[in-house]
Amino acid sequence: MPELTDRQIQILKAVIEEFIETASPVGSETIERKYNLGVSPATIRNEMQKLADTGYLKQGYSSAGRSPTPTALKYYVQNLMKPNNLSVTDEVSAKEKVWDFRLDFEKLMREVTRELARRTQAIALSTVDTGDVYTAGAANILDMPEFYDIDLTKTILSLLEEFNYWQKLTEQGSETEDPIHLLLGNDLGMELLAPCGFVYTQYQIPPRHGAIGVIGPLRLNYSRVIPLVQYFGGLVSEIGKAK
Repeated sequence: MPELTDRQIQILKAVIEEFIETASPVGSETIERKYNLGVSPATIRNEMQKLADTGYLKQGYSSAGRSPTPTALKYYVQNLMKPNNLSVTDEVSAKEKVWDFRLDFEKLMREVTRELARRTQAIALSTVDTGDVYTAGAANILDMPEFYDIDLTKTILSLLEEFNYWQKLTEQGSETEDPIHLLLGNDLGMELLAPCGFVYTQYQIPPRHGAIGVIGPLRLNYSRVIPLVQYFGGLVSEIGKAK
């Protein structure tokens, strides 16, 4: 991808953060009014067109606004996002929620998955190498505009217990040393899932291992979701060492 100018980076960041907040394509007037970039709507429109030409933005179906592509969202996560890390109080309360289940692996994974769903307000999912899948928070997506599409919602819900599907996806993460893995749109391997994203991390609690993550729309609140996924994955591994 071509290198972005400072102005293009500012505009791209503004478009992504507005899109995450509103779930709607973003117009140049909105960026000019809300983000105080010091340039005119016409200049913003021109820069947004360049961002579209280079694959970072796409045109809305029935709107003059633009939406970020998966490429843009990955760029945002890797280069622009400021993670909203858990406070010490949040870490302690999360640990207290699951610590009592440390001697019962199945109950531990169910509780960790449930707590991750509650804190992210999305679907949380954990896989185990034995072929088990734990999910929680399916109802969370019903208020998200992306999932007003019944075909998309049916597809997501029907896949939740499909271990082979999630194992195939999460195996990609074993090829890198990155603690967090991000699969967006076409990365999920199904055309119907193009509006979706999946953030996950690997865990080990010998003799078992697997992945834990969050599924939702492309516009997941990554600054909040990524630290939570990383924390709960690390917590499971920590409990495994403490047993």
